Amino acid sequence: MMWTWTRSRTCAVLAVIAALVFGAWPASAQEPIKIGFGMALTGGLAAGGKSCVIAMQLWADDVNKKGGLLGRKVQLVYYDDQTKGATVPGIYSKLLDVDKVHFVVSGYGTNLIAPAMPIVMERKLVFPALFGLANNEKHNYPGYFQIMPAGPRPALDWTNTFLEVAIRQTPKAQTIAIVGADAEYPHNAIAGMRENVKKAGLKVVYDSFYPPTTVDFTPIARAIKALNPDIVFVASYPPDTAGMVLAAHEVGLRPKLFGGGMVGLQFAALLTKLGPKLNGIVNYDFWVPEPTLKFPGIDEFLKRYQAQAAKEGVDPLGHYLPPWAYSYVQVLGQAIEGTKSLDQQKVAEYIRSKEHDTIVGKVKFGGNGEWAQSRVLQVQFQGIDSGDIAQFHKPGKRVVLWPEKFKSGNIIYPYEKALK
Repeated sequence: MMWTWTRSRTCAVLAVIAALVFGAWPASAQEPIKIGFGMALTGGLAAGGKSCVIAMQLWADDVNKKGGLLGRKVQLVYYDDQTKGATVPGIYSKLLDVDKVHFVVSGYGTNLIAPAMPIVMERKLVFPALFGLANNEKHNYPGYFQIMPAGPRPALDWTNTFLEVAIRQTPKAQTIAIVGADAEYPHNAIAGMRENVKKAGLKVVYDSFYPPTTVDFTPIARAIKALNPDIVFVASYPPDTAGMVLAAHEVGLRPKLFGGGMVGLQFAALLTKLGPKLNGIVNYDFWVPEPTLKFPGIDEFLKRYQAQAAKEGVDPLGHYLPPWAYSYVQVLGQAIEGTKSLDQQKVAEYIRSKEHDTIVGKVKFGGNGEWAQSRVLQVQFQGIDSGDIAQFHKPGKRVVLWPEKFKSGNIIYPYEKALK
């Protein structure tokens, strides 16, 4: 009897050892499901990248509190891409070959998504992407899913909303100046704007790119002012966005409509820096605290995000990137649970075929991985009297002009009227 008990115990011990070696272990004790990505934690997009990591970790915490995915905890594995496209291939190779992540998602921004695409496509991975403009236009890769609500024709739909606002105003605009940084996102945006301008019948009086290293924008603003365009469309990244706004005020640039594609006017740092100089600018956005955009879960998420952001010293508003960073991994998690699988192709097909409930509303992807329907907002800055951050928590400062479904107020037109 004693020998039998000892043999049984020995067998049990050997079974445990085998489970540890070969992975035959209950789901609760399995390794976590690892999701890997590069993210801008330093460099020009660091403010946005850091806020994204907070949002994504909040999602992982939420999932893990509910038992994880497929009974396994979720773990985020990420590295600083330094806002440099050259670092991205190495990061994703390391995530896949060394860290052995189960899924990858993109970092933030068009320029950082593009260099990851060849690796993702070669390995046939599902690839949720965060705020890339037209990254999949040339590839048409079926595993690509982009959370930014640009629409099925991203470059065209992105910029068309700005013109939709412009052509509805009186006196009618006749001429346009187009300017942007010589980089991936501005090139894509401006290519779309050029096509939309042709359809609208506007005359282009200025069309130029400036080097990304530009620090003095007054010569550009003066050159545009000399041509007196009705509309000035700017496609820029945060440092040059601030430079263009300041230069416009310095030289007295007063078109009927000014803005369009300026990245950075969604971040607290620039909102507080520019203050009243923002008044009158009409620019793209994706979520602002207007009563027409109260999606289920968004307020609760922002409350938690803002508490964490205050501790870590990052964007205290979190209106622009964080809800979308939460949502693109939210969609991935729903697909993993929905398929009960870690199979890349099954997860991709699930994402493609379903409508997803997220904190930014319902999300449905089209065949090219972009939103099936555009929801790019055009908002106008109104009534800003200081650089106090508190005012941007409230409605009425970034009034939604377009699309009509989410409109929350009327435009002040022309631009100059909003400056008074």
